[in-house]
Amino acid sequence: MAQEGMPHDLTLKGRKKLTMTGVTEVVSFDENTVIVHTDLGTLTVQGQQLQLSWTGEEVLRVDGSVSQTDVDTGHTRIFSAHLEF
Repeated sequence: MAQEGMPHDLTLKGRKKLTMTGVTEVVSFDENTVIVHTDLGTLTVQGQQLQLSWTGEEVLRVDGSVSQTDVDTGHTRIFSAHLEF
């Protein structure tokens, strides 16, 4: 898992592969929702047939049909994207 103060990047390719850095903890995951803590707040990924894997020590990868992402700092939502198919 990433160390505190690590860069936080999200890359979504073709709505099927999401990679992220800056993850400090995986809170929960199932085939429809992934929730992780990052240096910037809590990231929630929603979709279908989601699978979670680490691709290296600091990169978390989510495969499946990604439909929505949200970052919540606890005070305000700083990023939200709902993807239409």
